[in-house]
Amino acid sequence: MLFENTGIETIQADQSVIQHVMNKHGIILGGHWDYERVTYDLKYNLKEGIYYLRFPGYAISGDVGAKDAVLQMMDPYVGKHYYPTGVEYGDDEIYPEKMVAHCKETIEKVLADIKAIQA
Repeated sequence: MLFENTGIETIQADQSVIQHVMNKHGIILGGHWDYERVTYDLKYNLKEGIYYLRFPGYAISGDVGAKDAVLQMMDPYVGKHYYPTGVEYGDDEIYPEKMVAHCKETIEKVLADIKAIQA
C-alpha cells in the first residue's frame, strides 16, 4: 500500500535531520541503505502478521555511508512480511485498519517534525 501525496515526497533535508526525526518516532535505518539510497522502517508485529511501514529516500548530494547526504524522500509504503520470501506490497494484501490509521498518523508526525526543524 502506497501512501501518496502525504508531503513526505516533497522533503529534501540533511541526512542527520531525517535520521533524528525517524529515530524520535521509533523508525530505524538498520541495514537498509547503500551509498545512494535509504529505507527507514517501522515494524508492526501484530496477530495478523508482521508489517513494515517504509520511508524510502535517495541522496541528491553527499554520501549516505559517510552520513553527509542530503536526502530526497519518496512516498512511504507498507508491506506484509512472509517467511521465507520477504515483504510483499501487492494491492491484493489486506492491511489492518488500526495499523493503517497509525501509519497515516506517523507519516503526518514525521512530516511535521522535519518541517519544524527546517523552519
